[in-house]
Amino acid sequence: MKVIGFSGYSGAGKTTLVERLIPVLRQRGQRVSVVKHAHHNFDIDHPGKDTFRHREAGAFEVVVASDRRLALMREFEQPAQLSAHHLIAELYEGVDWVLVEGFKQSDLLKIEVWRPPQAGEAPRPVRYPDDPFIVAIATDSPDALPEPTALPLFDVNDAESIGQWLLDKAERFEYKAELYV
Repeated sequence: MKVIGFSGYSGAGKTTLVERLIPVLRQRGQRVSVVKHAHHNFDIDHPGKDTFRHREAGAFEVVVASDRRLALMREFEQPAQLSAHHLIAELYEGVDWVLVEGFKQSDLLKIEVWRPPQAGEAPRPVRYPDDPFIVAIATDSPDALPEPTALPLFDVNDAESIGQWLLDKAERFEYKAELYV
């Protein structure tokens, strides 16, 4: 499998870019999974549902499945800081690409998604000058980048070009799980 991360500030367009990139890769015959970093108290379950009731009763894990999907919910007794590598290890082996959103501190190769601050917002520093894992930048304002770069620049709205670049460079993004165990 190949893995590419997408990092950037909230509101920069990471989710929209990943959402647009999935069908681009799918149209080229690729099976795509997503790993997303979420905030502390997110929940995909709803009060009153069987799975919610099982979790509330103290189950460590609840797996729910149908003939169309599977969901695993795991409750940590103490806060746990899972890395992107932990989550990638949980994925189905038959996937071609894993798109990792968030995890900006990870040692995965990443595309930095950057937009300049709007009027009245604090400056948004870039990570690419100091993060050797950033391999490209997706932005709608390349002329506003605060640091010059020789990295590939993409229009954040052009998922087609980004998808083609990933496929052209696919070997570079091959994930070697044994390096992270």
